[in-house]
Amino acid sequence: QVQLVESGGGLVQAGGSLRLSCTASGRTFSSYAMAWFRQAPGKEREFVAAIGWNGEIEYYADSVKGRFTISRDDAKNTVYLEMNSLKSEDTAVYYCAADSVLSITINYYYWGQGTQVTVSS
Repeated sequence: QVQLVESGGGLVQAGGSLRLSCTASGRTFSSYAMAWFRQAPGKEREFVAAIGWNGEIEYYADSVKGRFTISRDDAKNTVYLEMNSLKSEDTAVYYCAADSVLSITINYYYWGQGTQVTVSS
């Protein structure tokens, strides 16, 4: 069983930065692929970024490529999403997810409760 808790969301002006954190319980964190998804009001949940269990493979949605960076610290059981040059269209609830298989689809087994990111223009 893995429990995920996101933090770091908030209100930021367009062009600004935020860093989201997702801390996992359990001793097998290092064996999981981790990902970030987001869901804006009235829209489906969409993929943002993912990182493999050993940190060597990263995937990004085209909409965030070059602006967002995913990373992980297995010693802290934490995955991060560094978000720069934020735009109003980045406004959404951001969810952390974990699974034994690295994927860009929504088929992750474990999910956090989400953290709100609001970008004002």
